[in-house]
Amino acid sequence: MTTAGAARTVLPAAKLDLPAQQSLQKAVLAGGCFWGVELVYEHVKGVHDVRSGYAGGKSYMAHYASVASGDTGHAESVEIIYDPQQISYGELLRVFFSVAHDPTQLNRQGPDEGTQYRSTIFVANADEERVARAYIEQLQSARTFDEPIVTTLESLEAFYPAEAEHQDYATRNPRQPYIVMNDRPKLLHLRQQFPALFNDRQTR
Repeated sequence: MTTAGAARTVLPAAKLDLPAQQSLQKAVLAGGCFWGVELVYEHVKGVHDVRSGYAGGKSYMAHYASVASGDTGHAESVEIIYDPQQISYGELLRVFFSVAHDPTQLNRQGPDEGTQYRSTIFVANADEERVARAYIEQLQSARTFDEPIVTTLESLEAFYPAEAEHQDYATRNPRQPYIVMNDRPKLLHLRQQFPALFNDRQTR
């Protein structure tokens, strides 16, 4: 996170959460370049799979070159497949607001600018929307961040997986300068803030 948007304290757990289901569930989150957000959730216990992709726009424009223009309505997003018996939706959101991105940056993250880098929770149903909205209000009421949270809630119409070269990009390119500067530090923050949730088995 940037200094301007840094949390004042370790973020609290969500007071409202989804009940634990027996089957695997999905969550779709957008918080800047999908490389870094994907990297974070690949190291969270209870997460079975993470895919980079696009949400918020039409299928025929869900391609990297088009989305990069900022004119398609998409956001670079990740689809998280998780086991709610091991990690809850609320805990995924806690990681999202804590280390995956800076929720106080409007239509940007770090060096990346445009609506395709917006902070958004794509909710699949009314229950997800209720939990996400309540958690944002909880963090705002506690004045957890120095700046207002700008994260939006959007209905999830569809998730479109990104091209193969974008999947596991940060894991496959750990020495790429962008990854070193912007994404690898997120893993350190995840390990420091959520040691019980950190999964080290995929580190390369």
